[in-house]
Amino acid sequence: MAKNSSTAEAETRKLTNKQYTAELRKLQIELCYLQDWVTETGARVILLFEGRDAAGKGGIIKAITERVSPRVFRIVALPAPSDREKSQLYMQRYIPHLPAAGEIVIFDRSWYNRAGVEYVMGFCSQEEHDRFLNLCPLVERWMADSGIILVKLWLEVGMDEQERRFLARIKDPLRQWKLSPMDIKSYDKWYEYSKARDLMLAATHTNRCPWNVVQSNNKKRARLNGISHILSLIPYKKIKREEITLPKRSQKHKYDDRLDPSTVRVVPERY
Repeated sequence: MAKNSSTAEAETRKLTNKQYTAELRKLQIELCYLQDWVTETGARVILLFEGRDAAGKGGIIKAITERVSPRVFRIVALPAPSDREKSQLYMQRYIPHLPAAGEIVIFDRSWYNRAGVEYVMGFCSQEEHDRFLNLCPLVERWMADSGIILVKLWLEVGMDEQERRFLARIKDPLRQWKLSPMDIKSYDKWYEYSKARDLMLAATHTNRCPWNVVQSNNKKRARLNGISHILSLIPYKKIKREEITLPKRSQKHKYDDRLDPSTVRVVPERY
């Protein structure tokens, strides 16, 4: 997927940690306003993230959720299907996870597994893949017609950057858990994934439920650009909150409330 000159120029500009932190805080405040609006209005929102392995999905999801309530922003990352689920309609196991009123559901990968890893790695047949691409736009149209706001983001990472991230995961004990056996198996299938991506985007990019592509070679820029774009797509408004004042503490049952160290195990202060 080619980049235009403005995108390439943006990626070369230095973004300091201070600038990133300041901009992310502004966006996270807006996410809190979005949270209030969703709770107040009973809106239902799906944020769907797809992309190659190591494209940065986890990072942007963490940036979105670290300052909001997990009761409103709910992350769904389903494991491989069970034998029972394999016998169901393909979309069936995703339906129970769709948002109720006042919820934002974040799909860290989604039903698009069928268009990506399942297709490339041979976990589904050509017929199953073709059927999915034909039916998926209809299902998403049904979601939109029912009032769900569906935002689909594809994080686009380059070949060299993906390799760099894989090598960093191999060397760093704090990141090794991110590198699954499936990642290793699929690493040499870059062009197969590229073809699968293009087939998926061509079949499922619709006016009602379009794909939004985020360039993610620079993780910090991808997070800022992705969150900003999500906010621009949802017609939320800042909900006015009543001013909160803390009441005075009652002294009616006052007593010495210091812990008795002889009755508990006190954690040593090592730091």
